[in-house]
Amino acid sequence: MKVFITGSDRGQLHWELQRTCPQGIELQSPAPRLDITDRAKVRQTVQDLRPDVIINAAAYTNVDKAESDAEQAMAVNADAVEGLAQAAGEAGAHLVHVSTDFVFGASNGAPFDEQAPVAPVSVYGRTKLAGEQVLHRLMPDTSVCVRTAWVYSAHGNNFVKTMLRVMNATGKVGVIADQTGSPTWANALARALWRAATLRSTGTLHWTGAGVASWYDFAVAIHEEARLLGLIDREVAVTPLTTEQYPTPAARPHYSVLELTRTWQSLDYRAAHWREDLRCMLQELT
Repeated sequence: MKVFITGSDRGQLHWELQRTCPQGIELQSPAPRLDITDRAKVRQTVQDLRPDVIINAAAYTNVDKAESDAEQAMAVNADAVEGLAQAAGEAGAHLVHVSTDFVFGASNGAPFDEQAPVAPVSVYGRTKLAGEQVLHRLMPDTSVCVRTAWVYSAHGNNFVKTMLRVMNATGKVGVIADQTGSPTWANALARALWRAATLRSTGTLHWTGAGVASWYDFAVAIHEEARLLGLIDREVAVTPLTTEQYPTPAARPHYSVLELTRTWQSLDYRAAHWREDLRCMLQELT
């Protein structure tokens, strides 16, 4: 099976997709690196490569910057998805697309299933939702959208590595405690995407680490696990903050836990608890 992965090879998900690639997969990488907003180049690249599956790991992910850069966020997260879907359709390729928990807004405190009403509260969330909608419109039977959340890896920039740096540098950190979700190791997400690609899954799936946490809970766990592994050499004061105490340009959903049961059944693959995955990722840094 020939698979073309979009996005920068410096990105954490792209990196994990490469190193978790199953046997029997031929990875295709265009040179130079493809700008997915260039529809003509995307179409030509897909025609030249003729992949069986395209995994779209490219995205505009700077949530706060998107508030003042909405045009570019829409270009990458929605318009480029349209061009990619058109090219995939012409080539007969199956498209695996990655989306986000940020398509959801207010919650009743129960995990969001795949059919839950969407109501994004940020530009980033609206652009990702627009990408989902165009994908389902153009490729209803030959694509799958996999929503995820709070992604981290030993590679690239992310919350876990930021916490390690700040904790080691200052011995204290304040972290928001009233936003709840599910941390997701990019390695586990990559394996789920490979399952979806191999099975030619369709529709919408949800994949995160199992269990829930606030950002504060996540930071406390990072400190505890990193201390055990010798990645932090001091006790760190982790202080819970409210969203109001740590204002950001973009609003965040206060609760964005995703229901995972359908995905586990569909892929025949269950997520590990997020803390177990965190421990595995931190071991890679030792």
